[in-house]
Amino acid sequence: MTVDQSGRGDFSTIQSAINSVPPNNELWYCINVNPGTYSEKVKIPSDKPFIMLKGFGQTKTKVVWNEPYLQAPTFSSFADNIIVDSMSFVNTYNGPNSKNPRAPAVAAMVNGDKTFFFQCGFSGVQDTFFDANGRHYFKECYIEGAVDFIFGNGQTIYEDCSIRYLGEMLPPGLAGFITAQSRSSPSESSGFVFKNCNIYGKRTTYLGRPWRDFSRVLFYNCKFSEVVHPNGWHPWRRVGKEQNLYFSEYRNYGPGADSSKRVKWMRKLDPQTVVKLTSMSFINSDGWLQSLPVKYF
Repeated sequence: MTVDQSGRGDFSTIQSAINSVPPNNELWYCINVNPGTYSEKVKIPSDKPFIMLKGFGQTKTKVVWNEPYLQAPTFSSFADNIIVDSMSFVNTYNGPNSKNPRAPAVAAMVNGDKTFFFQCGFSGVQDTFFDANGRHYFKECYIEGAVDFIFGNGQTIYEDCSIRYLGEMLPPGLAGFITAQSRSSPSESSGFVFKNCNIYGKRTTYLGRPWRDFSRVLFYNCKFSEVVHPNGWHPWRRVGKEQNLYFSEYRNYGPGADSSKRVKWMRKLDPQTVVKLTSMSFINSDGWLQSLPVKYF
Protein backbone atom coordinates (compact mmCIF):
# COMPACT_ATOMS: atom_id res chain seq x y z
CA MET A 1 0.00 0.00 0.00
CA THR A 2 1.07 3.61 -0.50
CA VAL A 3 0.84 6.68 1.75
CA ASP A 4 0.78 10.04 -0.04
CA GLN A 5 -0.19 13.39 1.43
CA SER A 6 -1.53 14.72 -1.87
CA GLY A 7 -4.12 11.98 -2.22
CA ARG A 8 -2.34 9.94 -4.90
CA GLY A 9 -1.99 6.92 -2.64
CA ASP A 10 -4.14 4.49 -0.69
CA PHE A 11 -3.88 6.62 2.48
CA SER A 12 -2.92 10.19 3.33
CA THR A 13 -1.42 9.37 6.76
CA ILE A 14 1.00 6.69 7.90
CA GLN A 15 -1.14 5.81 10.92
CA SER A 16 -4.22 5.13 8.82
CA ALA A 17 -2.20 2.69 6.72
CA ILE A 18 -0.96 0.90 9.83
CA ASN A 19 -4.52 0.77 11.20
CA SER A 20 -5.64 -1.04 8.04
CA VAL A 21 -3.32 -4.00 8.69
CA PRO A 22 -5.31 -6.92 10.18
CA PRO A 23 -4.57 -7.71 13.82
CA ASN A 24 -2.25 -10.65 14.46
CA ASN A 25 -1.39 -10.94 10.77
CA GLU A 26 1.26 -13.45 9.72
CA LEU A 27 2.09 -11.95 6.31
CA TRP A 28 4.42 -9.04 5.62
CA TYR A 29 2.72 -5.77 4.74
CA CYS A 30 4.81 -3.15 2.93
CA ILE A 31 3.70 0.44 3.48
CA ASN A 32 5.42 2.73 0.99
CA VAL A 33 5.58 6.29 2.34
CA ASN A 34 6.00 8.85 -0.42
CA PRO A 35 8.23 11.92 0.05
CA GLY A 36 6.92 14.58 2.40
CA THR A 37 6.90 15.79 5.99
CA TYR A 38 4.21 13.93 7.91
CA SER A 39 3.07 15.80 11.03
CA GLU A 40 1.66 12.94 13.04
CA LYS A 41 2.41 10.52 15.85
CA VAL A 42 2.90 7.04 14.45
CA LYS A 43 2.33 3.89 16.50
CA ILE A 44 2.64 0.22 15.57
CA PRO A 45 0.69 -1.70 18.25
CA SER A 46 1.81 -5.07 19.56
CA ASP A 47 -0.87 -6.98 17.59
CA LYS A 48 0.40 -5.74 14.20
CA PRO A 49 3.68 -7.55 13.48
CA PHE A 50 5.29 -8.04 10.06
CA ILE A 51 5.07 -4.44 8.89
CA MET A 52 7.62 -2.75 6.67
CA LEU A 53 7.63 1.06 6.47
CA LYS A 54 9.58 2.16 3.42
CA GLY A 55 10.31 5.82 2.70
CA PHE A 56 12.29 7.56 -0.03
CA GLY A 57 15.28 8.70 2.03
CA GLN A 58 16.12 10.38 5.33
CA THR A 59 15.79 13.88 3.89
CA LYS A 60 12.75 13.14 1.74
CA THR A 61 10.39 11.18 4.02
CA LYS A 62 10.11 12.65 7.51
CA VAL A 63 7.75 12.13 10.43
CA VAL A 64 7.72 15.15 12.74
CA TRP A 65 6.02 15.73 16.08
CA ASN A 66 6.42 18.20 18.94
CA GLU A 67 5.66 16.75 22.37
CA PRO A 68 7.77 16.06 25.47
CA TYR A 69 8.04 13.09 27.83
CA LEU A 70 8.73 9.42 27.26
CA GLN A 71 5.08 8.59 26.65
CA ALA A 72 4.81 10.80 23.56
CA PRO A 73 7.35 9.65 20.96
CA THR A 74 7.01 10.69 17.35
CA PHE A 75 7.24 7.02 16.37
CA SER A 76 6.64 4.01 18.60
CA SER A 77 6.64 0.30 17.83
CA PHE A 78 5.45 -2.45 20.15
CA ALA A 79 5.26 -5.30 17.62
CA ASP A 80 7.77 -7.97 16.66
CA ASN A 81 9.16 -8.32 13.13
CA ILE A 82 9.28 -4.72 11.95
CA ILE A 83 11.38 -3.10 9.20
CA VAL A 84 11.81 0.66 8.79
CA ASP A 85 13.70 1.76 5.68
CA SER A 86 14.83 5.21 4.47
CA MET A 87 12.82 7.51 6.76
CA SER A 88 13.50 10.07 9.49
CA PHE A 89 11.77 10.68 12.81
CA VAL A 90 12.03 14.06 14.51
CA ASN A 91 10.85 15.48 17.82
CA THR A 92 11.10 19.26 17.58
CA TYR A 93 10.13 20.04 21.19
CA ASN A 94 13.67 21.18 22.03
CA GLY A 95 14.75 21.94 18.49
CA PRO A 96 17.00 24.84 17.45
CA ASN A 97 14.17 27.40 17.38
CA SER A 98 12.32 26.11 20.44
CA LYS A 99 11.85 28.19 23.58
CA ASN A 100 10.58 25.22 25.59
CA PRO A 101 12.47 24.16 28.75
CA ARG A 102 14.67 21.14 28.05
CA ALA A 103 12.84 17.88 28.71
CA PRO A 104 12.83 14.29 27.48
CA ALA A 105 11.34 14.39 23.97
CA VAL A 106 11.52 11.07 22.14
CA ALA A 107 11.79 10.84 18.37
CA ALA A 108 11.35 7.05 18.33
CA MET A 109 10.73 4.21 20.76
CA VAL A 110 11.00 0.48 20.03
CA ASN A 111 9.62 -2.08 22.48
CA GLY A 112 9.27 -5.08 20.18
CA ASP A 113 11.65 -7.87 19.22
CA LYS A 114 13.33 -8.37 15.82
CA THR A 115 13.28 -4.80 14.50
CA PHE A 116 15.54 -3.57 11.70
CA PHE A 117 16.23 0.07 10.78
CA PHE A 118 18.03 0.74 7.50
CA GLN A 119 19.29 4.19 6.50
CA CYS A 120 16.94 5.92 8.94
CA GLY A 121 17.37 9.20 10.83
CA PHE A 122 16.47 10.14 14.41
CA SER A 123 16.60 13.73 15.62
CA GLY A 124 16.04 15.20 19.08
CA VAL A 125 17.96 16.71 22.00
CA GLN A 126 17.22 14.72 25.15
CA ASP A 127 16.24 11.04 24.94
CA THR A 128 16.09 10.98 21.14
CA PHE A 129 15.86 7.21 20.71
CA PHE A 130 14.30 4.95 23.33
CA ASP A 131 15.78 1.53 22.62
CA ALA A 132 13.44 0.01 25.17
CA ASN A 133 13.48 -3.80 24.79
CA GLY A 134 14.11 -6.52 22.25
CA ARG A 135 16.72 -7.35 19.63
CA HIS A 136 17.34 -4.58 17.14
CA TYR A 137 19.71 -3.86 14.27
CA PHE A 138 20.55 -0.40 12.94
CA LYS A 139 22.45 -0.23 9.67
CA GLU A 140 23.72 3.04 8.16
CA CYS A 141 21.48 5.19 10.36
CA TYR A 142 21.89 8.73 11.71
CA ILE A 143 21.12 9.61 15.34
CA GLU A 144 21.57 13.03 16.92
CA GLY A 145 21.01 14.48 20.38
CA ALA A 146 22.73 15.85 23.48
CA VAL A 147 21.55 14.06 26.65
CA ASP A 148 21.08 10.28 26.95
CA PHE A 149 20.02 10.33 23.34
CA ILE A 150 20.31 6.55 22.93
CA PHE A 151 18.81 4.91 26.01
CA GLY A 152 16.91 1.85 27.21
CA ASN A 153 17.39 -1.90 27.63
CA GLY A 154 17.57 -3.08 24.03
CA GLN A 155 19.90 -5.79 22.77
CA THR A 156 21.16 -3.85 19.80
CA ILE A 157 23.90 -3.50 17.22
CA TYR A 158 24.39 -0.08 15.65
CA GLU A 159 26.59 -0.65 12.60
CA ASP A 160 28.02 1.94 10.20
CA CYS A 161 25.94 4.63 11.89
CA SER A 162 26.60 8.35 12.29
CA ILE A 163 26.19 9.52 15.89
CA ARG A 164 26.13 13.32 16.16
CA TYR A 165 26.40 15.08 19.51
CA LEU A 166 24.55 18.42 19.65
CA GLY A 167 26.61 20.02 22.41
CA GLU A 168 25.59 23.47 21.26
CA MET A 169 22.08 22.75 22.59
CA LEU A 170 23.35 22.57 26.20
CA PRO A 171 24.49 25.38 28.53
CA PRO A 172 28.20 26.24 28.26
CA GLY A 173 30.43 23.99 30.37
CA LEU A 174 27.91 21.15 30.56
CA ALA A 175 28.92 17.84 28.97
CA GLY A 176 26.30 15.52 27.56
CA PHE A 177 25.88 11.75 27.32
CA ILE A 178 25.44 9.60 24.23
CA THR A 179 24.07 6.48 25.95
CA ALA A 180 22.12 5.53 29.06
CA GLN A 181 21.74 1.77 28.91
CA SER A 182 19.46 0.11 31.49
CA ARG A 183 20.62 -3.49 31.94
CA SER A 184 19.66 -4.31 35.53
CA SER A 185 21.35 -7.68 36.19
CA PRO A 186 24.36 -9.64 34.90
CA SER A 187 22.03 -12.37 33.62
CA GLU A 188 20.31 -10.04 31.15
CA SER A 189 21.48 -10.37 27.54
CA SER A 190 20.84 -6.73 26.64
CA GLY A 191 23.44 -4.15 25.70
CA PHE A 192 24.34 -1.56 23.07
CA VAL A 193 27.12 -2.34 20.59
CA PHE A 194 28.36 0.43 18.30
CA LYS A 195 30.31 -1.08 15.42
CA ASN A 196 32.19 0.93 12.78
CA CYS A 197 30.32 4.10 13.72
CA ASN A 198 31.32 7.76 13.40
CA ILE A 199 31.07 9.77 16.64
CA TYR A 200 31.25 13.52 16.11
CA GLY A 201 29.68 16.88 16.96
CA LYS A 202 30.40 20.04 18.92
CA ARG A 203 31.86 20.50 22.41
CA THR A 204 32.30 17.51 24.75
CA THR A 205 30.27 14.43 25.59
CA TYR A 206 30.66 11.27 27.62
CA LEU A 207 30.14 8.02 25.76
CA GLY A 208 27.63 6.97 28.38
CA ARG A 209 26.32 6.86 31.90
CA PRO A 210 24.42 4.01 33.57
CA TRP A 211 20.65 4.06 33.80
CA ARG A 212 20.67 0.77 35.73
CA ASP A 213 23.30 -1.06 37.82
CA PHE A 214 24.68 -3.39 35.11
CA SER A 215 24.61 -1.05 32.12
CA ARG A 216 26.48 -2.53 29.11
CA VAL A 217 27.85 -0.55 26.14
CA LEU A 218 30.68 -1.33 23.73
CA PHE A 219 32.19 0.97 21.09
CA TYR A 220 34.11 -1.15 18.57
CA ASN A 221 36.23 0.08 15.66
CA CYS A 222 34.53 3.50 15.77
CA LYS A 223 35.90 6.84 14.68
CA PHE A 224 36.02 9.24 17.64
CA SER A 225 36.38 12.95 17.01
CA GLU A 226 37.64 15.27 19.75
CA VAL A 227 34.02 15.49 20.93
CA VAL A 228 34.59 12.48 23.26
CA HIS A 229 35.40 13.50 26.85
CA PRO A 230 38.88 12.30 27.97
CA ASN A 231 37.30 10.32 30.82
CA GLY A 232 35.04 8.54 28.36
CA TRP A 233 32.39 7.42 30.84
CA HIS A 234 30.47 8.82 33.83
CA PRO A 235 29.27 6.78 36.85
CA TRP A 236 26.28 9.11 37.49
CA ARG A 237 24.33 7.64 40.43
CA ARG A 238 26.41 4.44 40.57
CA VAL A 239 29.41 5.86 42.40
CA GLY A 240 30.80 2.98 44.48
CA LYS A 241 29.15 0.41 42.16
CA GLU A 242 31.32 0.99 39.12
CA GLN A 243 32.59 -2.61 39.23
CA ASN A 244 29.14 -3.72 38.01
CA LEU A 245 29.23 -1.58 34.86
CA TYR A 246 30.23 -2.98 31.47
CA PHE A 247 31.47 0.09 29.61
CA SER A 248 34.08 -0.86 27.02
CA GLU A 249 36.06 0.42 24.04
CA TYR A 250 37.98 -1.69 21.56
CA ARG A 251 40.13 -0.68 18.58
CA ASN A 252 38.60 2.76 18.13
CA TYR A 253 40.56 5.50 16.39
CA GLY A 254 40.66 9.25 15.93
CA PRO A 255 41.54 12.14 18.26
CA GLY A 256 38.91 11.14 20.83
CA ALA A 257 40.05 7.52 21.08
CA ASP A 258 43.04 8.20 23.36
CA SER A 259 42.29 6.04 26.40
CA SER A 260 45.12 7.30 28.65
CA LYS A 261 42.72 9.42 30.74
CA ARG A 262 39.76 7.07 30.74
CA VAL A 263 38.09 6.15 34.03
CA LYS A 264 39.95 3.31 35.74
CA TRP A 265 36.83 1.19 35.97
CA MET A 266 36.28 0.99 32.20
CA ARG A 267 36.13 -2.71 31.24
CA LYS A 268 38.99 -4.20 29.28
CA LEU A 269 37.45 -7.02 27.26
CA ASP A 270 39.27 -10.12 26.07
CA PRO A 271 39.11 -10.87 22.32
CA GLN A 272 36.63 -13.74 22.79
CA THR A 273 34.12 -11.46 24.54
CA VAL A 274 34.55 -8.81 21.86
CA VAL A 275 33.78 -11.37 19.15
CA LYS A 276 30.71 -12.54 21.07
CA LEU A 277 29.31 -9.01 21.34
CA THR A 278 30.18 -7.74 17.87
CA SER A 279 29.18 -10.77 15.80
CA MET A 280 25.64 -10.84 14.41
CA SER A 281 24.85 -13.81 16.65
CA PHE A 282 24.54 -11.31 19.52
CA ILE A 283 21.16 -10.29 18.08
CA ASN A 284 20.54 -12.95 15.43
CA SER A 285 21.03 -16.37 17.02
CA ASP A 286 17.74 -17.62 15.55
CA GLY A 287 18.40 -16.20 12.07
CA TRP A 288 15.57 -13.64 11.99
CA LEU A 289 17.59 -11.21 9.87
CA GLN A 290 17.94 -13.82 7.11
CA SER A 291 14.15 -14.30 7.06
CA LEU A 292 13.40 -10.66 6.19
CA PRO A 293 11.32 -10.28 3.00
CA VAL A 294 13.93 -7.97 1.44
CA LYS A 295 17.54 -9.11 1.25
CA TYR A 296 19.68 -6.35 2.72
CA PHE A 297 22.75 -8.52 3.28
